[in-house]
Amino acid sequence: MTPQLEFAEYVRDYTIRLRFADGLEGDIDLSDELWGEVFQPLKDTRVFQSFQLNKELNTIVWPTGADLAPEFLYDQAAARRVAPQ
Repeated sequence: MTPQLEFAEYVRDYTIRLRFADGLEGDIDLSDELWGEVFQPLKDTRVFQSFQLNKELNTIVWPTGADLAPEFLYDQAAARRVAPQ
């Protein structure tokens, strides 16, 4: 089953806070994931910050065409959980 991403917000540098429908919330640092042609433009933090939560695709997307699988995001958030607010 694909995790349902409900919320995404920019935190700092290459870090995004995510929250999923099952209540999992975590901050993920994507600095080590920005390699390859599609992710190269995201090394500019202004471009990185321009992501949006795409409910139809159930993930975060950038205007450059880059996106990440929701399963990857969920696994990363699970490894870096934060206390619920």
